[in-house]
Amino acid sequence: VQLQASGGGLVQAGGSLRLSCAASGRTFSTISMGWFRQAPGKEREFVAVVSWSGGSSFYGDAVKGRFTISRDSAKNTLYLQINNLKPEDTAVYYCAARLVPGLSYKVTGYAYWGQGTLVTVSS
Repeated sequence: VQLQASGGGLVQAGGSLRLSCAASGRTFSTISMGWFRQAPGKEREFVAVVSWSGGSSFYGDAVKGRFTISRDSAKNTLYLQINNLKPEDTAVYYCAARLVPGLSYKVTGYAYWGQGTLVTVSS
């Protein structure tokens, strides 16, 4: 599975962005996909995960109510809508895929990773 993330940029606090992650390769067997982020000097942090059907999802506490994860199976693309951005959301955002059943919020639960897209929020 190859993942290509895009959509990051420089945004003012309170603004919005939509991140995309295009998947290719063995996408037919992908079970669930997620977003993580890593701020400078910090560990990679869980953001959100969605099942392959799109019927199940859950979010990290820091982003609940502001972030929405979704997927378009016909386009093999994962999305992350980010609203009401805060300076503490500044990070490199990574998409990831796992090929085993069940949703996971752990970095170790994902075998495939995109290259990351940088989101910078100015105050």
